[in-house]
Amino acid sequence: MARSTKEEALETRSRILDAAEQVFHERGVSQTSLADVAKAADVTRGAIYWHFKNKSDLFDAMCERVRLPMEAVLEENASPQIEDPLGQFLRSGVYVLTMAATDERSRRVFDIIFNKCEFADANDPILIRQRECHVEGMLRLEQILGNAVARGQLPATLDIRMACLMAHSTFSGLLTDWFFSPDSFDLVKDGERMLVASLHTLKTAPSLQRPVQTS
Repeated sequence: MARSTKEEALETRSRILDAAEQVFHERGVSQTSLADVAKAADVTRGAIYWHFKNKSDLFDAMCERVRLPMEAVLEENASPQIEDPLGQFLRSGVYVLTMAATDERSRRVFDIIFNKCEFADANDPILIRQRECHVEGMLRLEQILGNAVARGQLPATLDIRMACLMAHSTFSGLLTDWFFSPDSFDLVKDGERMLVASLHTLKTAPSLQRPVQTS
């Protein structure tokens, strides 16, 4: 009986997350209430509060279903044991772009994050959490590029902070532009070429090197 109850609770939680994903995508995050989610999931508001503290907690859990696999990829790539950091970074980047373009859940959640979050309050918990995820992702990227420098794949004089900004801007820009206008380019094929170009720039651009210290 206990096992059945646990399975029912997990099924209810999953149904709530599915409903939140659908309603957030249709109406936007700020225009969606927990009552809207409860109606779409065919549960009571009390059932939602049993599983989630508030809308911010629900939103974060919805994102985590997509973000966790992506974060696992980044965490693995940040390991100093990776022999080909840049190659692994490129393959992982193409994987994320492919998921965004072809996996229904990933595509919907990415679209919510990029186009359906209308933040008017700087203290909005959802905005704060999104910023925390951004910082965490940038730190992982810095580790990956630092490993590439250590492996001799990138110049020892590379300004890793600036290189990280450029690489991240390229990647996030691809996603932002594609979700704004999906028919304007092929996210996977054109995106891979852009990522390759970005890595080439990291290797060759003088403007991304640290200033030479003169005595």
